[in-house]
Amino acid sequence: MPLARSLSMTSLNGLPQWEDEDLPMEDLLLFEISWEVTNKVGGIYTVIQTKAKTTADEWGENYFLIGPYFEQNVKTQVEFCEPPNPAVKKAMDTMKSQGCQVFFGRWLIEGSPYVLLFDIGSAAWNLDKWKGEFWEVSNIGIPFHDREANDAVIFGSLTAWFLKELSCQFDDKPHIIAHFHEWQAGVGLILSRSQKLPVATIFTTHATLLGRYLCAASIDFYNNLDQFDIDKEAGERQIYHRYCMERASVHCAHVFTTVSQITATEAEHMLKKSPDVVTPNGLNIKKFSAMHEFQNLHSMYKARIQEFIRGHFYGHLDFDLDKTLFFFIAGRYEFSNKGADMFLEALSRLNFLLRVHKTDVTVIVFFIMPAKTNNFNVETLKGQAVRKQLWDTAQSVKEKFGRKLYNALLKGEIPDLNKILDRDDITIMKRAIFSTQRHCLPPVTTHNMIDDSNDPILNTIRRIGLFNNRTDRVKVILHPEFLSSTSPLLPLDYEEFVRGCHLGVFPSYYEPWGYTPAECTVMGIPSVTTNLSGFGCFMQEHVADPAAYGIYIVDRRFRSPDESCNQLTQFLYGFCQQNRRQRIIQRNRTERLSDLLDWRYLGRYYMHARHLALSRTFPDKFDMEPSAPPKTEGFSFPRPSSVPPSPSASQHSSPHHSEAEDEDEDERYDEDEEAERDRQNIKSPFSIGALPQGKKKQHGEYRN
Repeated sequence: MPLARSLSMTSLNGLPQWEDEDLPMEDLLLFEISWEVTNKVGGIYTVIQTKAKTTADEWGENYFLIGPYFEQNVKTQVEFCEPPNPAVKKAMDTMKSQGCQVFFGRWLIEGSPYVLLFDIGSAAWNLDKWKGEFWEVSNIGIPFHDREANDAVIFGSLTAWFLKELSCQFDDKPHIIAHFHEWQAGVGLILSRSQKLPVATIFTTHATLLGRYLCAASIDFYNNLDQFDIDKEAGERQIYHRYCMERASVHCAHVFTTVSQITATEAEHMLKKSPDVVTPNGLNIKKFSAMHEFQNLHSMYKARIQEFIRGHFYGHLDFDLDKTLFFFIAGRYEFSNKGADMFLEALSRLNFLLRVHKTDVTVIVFFIMPAKTNNFNVETLKGQAVRKQLWDTAQSVKEKFGRKLYNALLKGEIPDLNKILDRDDITIMKRAIFSTQRHCLPPVTTHNMIDDSNDPILNTIRRIGLFNNRTDRVKVILHPEFLSSTSPLLPLDYEEFVRGCHLGVFPSYYEPWGYTPAECTVMGIPSVTTNLSGFGCFMQEHVADPAAYGIYIVDRRFRSPDESCNQLTQFLYGFCQQNRRQRIIQRNRTERLSDLLDWRYLGRYYMHARHLALSRTFPDKFDMEPSAPPKTEGFSFPRPSSVPPSPSASQHSSPHHSEAEDEDEDERYDEDEEAERDRQNIKSPFSIGALPQGKKKQHGEYRN
């Protein structure tokens, strides 16, 4: 037996380097298989797209993505070319000669990775045969009416066929690693293992099928993880065959991974296997050359949002926009899963607190959740028209005023301000003021909702009475469409809108990872998340005091719903009590956390999963050192030493808080010193941590 190659990992400038002088990268080929390669369906597309550059930089010409061919997607995203690898080309030619259409090119995203796309329709004539073969190896039957599952069988069979044609050309090397994402790609993994192909396989579940279905049905999920009759629950929801495909993929893979610790606990009970590695999701982080450029962007886009508010609340604009905070929640319209139910209840309580304490702060909350609509709300469009008319009137009067002032100064006279505006100007301004009179409240939604009497958000707004009254300190705006820079109402893209807000609120009940708070973090915007989201658990693990860095984590796992809602209310109220400087300090800290979410650092988890798969598939050629993987040490942010550490600590016990205290806080806060310390923390030596074995979850959690 040849001497096994030792695989270990060290850190160089904070980035992982694998030690294996006898293992050049050309001896390995990496294939990543997903239904969402060039095909945006959900969050997995974001994972693969953003990770591609880091992986392509590591693997170069030996990295390939495999996905389905859809002409409408390929036209704008893929540049066709010939495969640089002769073995890949030969495998493709073999499949083409037997009637399957296979396409190869570069995906036009960062990193420009190679993509191999299978035309599902061209191979559909093999469906019955392939379903029979899949039954023979797995005893999983696929109903004819489930098109998505049938497509998964075709896609998986094509993937396994390609891997077989490819691996047949190699005697010893290169070694092949195939990484499958989600159950739609799992058939290819199951068939590859049943055919005993010399391929190291990895399977990643981003959310369990049954977990998502159960949570959507408002079932007490986390409190009953070990009590569900899995087969019965899947059968009742008519997804038993899909569940079997997912579970078989998990147990067939050499290495099984999930995206977060909370999903790992879920998978242990839903899929009956603990993950080998937890692979958190990251983003491509683009740092600005100027340290505080993101603060300037916040000011610029906040002004754009304020313009919309001036129109939406015309006639009721009796609050100070300079003392107005913008909160938002965004994502799929899953009322309970995304935590919109708890958020609305907390807003009702926040409104009460702000009114009782007679604060001059106003909170405007946006719900960016797409729903069925038939058009813009007429009253909302009218508001923007009135705002524009007032602006035009002010500009024309200003121009006349300026011209008269200019002429008077040229003559060396101080103009009589009582005469500089004539009667016509006064009349125009009075008419403009009268046009702002409104006989109804500002609308709570920007669109005409289809079936609004059954809309859960609108029904909850009716129940708690947040109708944008003058006395309300919390105002609500439901925008049931994704944002667009071409919108006549709020002409901002999602990223621009997020940068203009003060706080993102995502109190999710079911969130395997949570890209929305992660995106807020990399843009320097504080956010609220929960300990039932992968992102929240990740931040709890790596940041000593998340609230000090603008990450507020609501406990929805071990507290009752009412206690969780009170905690969320206190987070929101504490944020409202911050002064402007405290919010700026907090945004600086939040933006520094973006390094934690950079694929350049989080890519090491995937790197470890690949090396673990190699060592398990080819144990005579690859050997993982016993010490790998040790615990995650040195990859953390301590609690900031300066004040204010968090909104709760910065709440003043007395309304007579003095400016001298603010000056004292300013002296104790050194931005450069804090930033340098955080940079050292993120770049300190790091080793990958395995999922703790035998660690039992705590039961008895409350349903939130």
